[in-house]
Amino acid sequence: MSLSDTATPSAGGLPGAQPSRTPSPSAVTKDLIAKAGATRRRNAAKWKLRIGAVCTLIVIIPILFAQVLPLPDANHQDLSARRLAPLVDGHLFGTDQLGRDLLSRVLHGGQVSLTIGILAVVVSGAIGILLGAAAGYFGGWVDTVVSRLLEAQMSLPLLMMLLLVVALFGPSIPVITFVIAIAQWPEVARLTRSMVLVEREKPYVAAARILGLHRIQILIQHIIPNVIKQATLVVLLLLAQAVLLESALSFLGAGPQRPFATWGRIISDGQDYITTSWWMVTLPGLVIVLMVVGVNLLGDGLRDRPRRKNKDA
Repeated sequence: MSLSDTATPSAGGLPGAQPSRTPSPSAVTKDLIAKAGATRRRNAAKWKLRIGAVCTLIVIIPILFAQVLPLPDANHQDLSARRLAPLVDGHLFGTDQLGRDLLSRVLHGGQVSLTIGILAVVVSGAIGILLGAAAGYFGGWVDTVVSRLLEAQMSLPLLMMLLLVVALFGPSIPVITFVIAIAQWPEVARLTRSMVLVEREKPYVAAARILGLHRIQILIQHIIPNVIKQATLVVLLLLAQAVLLESALSFLGAGPQRPFATWGRIISDGQDYITTSWWMVTLPGLVIVLMVVGVNLLGDGLRDRPRRKNKDA
């Protein structure tokens, strides 16, 4: 048999095999996958910011303008109009057991609750940032003292500690504000300390030392401004917790005393009528929920929002 009768091997090396083909590159690349993940996170952060802003503004704007809105006096009693249902006789939220307009009491009570909450987070944020920054930057005995204080306070039952302090010093607005601030500063201090521990090892801190700047000057002028933004997000999230703590104290009778109307006291006054007049508890509770959810979504959205890169990068 001649060589011409023999089957010629194919390009693949085996008789009858198909020629090998180079696989075409996939249209889905790693860069596209990364961009898709970043896009999802960016869109989720946007929706959190929008929903959180809407929920928060729905509560805050009426509270801010409660004095100018055409509402009855929050403390005006009309026994002939007791426990009216919502939307009856012009009462949007109905009335309570003494005939007082519930919407007016919720809005005016929100002014007290939000004032205490905002003042508390401002004080707790200032204390936490200063002590946490000092502990992280100076270290040594300063870090030891601050850390032991953090551990000691966080080991105590929060609500029991608040009730004890309020029982000793009285349920006034300054006392409650200071108590909530003292209860919340450890969370800010822990975060600030961890961020300062990272910042103090960066080259700009060493350069500032070489230039002869004092340690306190470096801490105040250079390190704290670089960590203040992230610490502020934690302070914003603590606002919801402060409002809940104030409402819990008022519900238990340890909040601001009468004639101040607070969210917790409004719910406490209506709990005996929950089976017959559901709106006296449900509607103020929904306002608190809307406020807390809105603030938390705002904080989460600001935290998850992608940072803008430098154009020169």
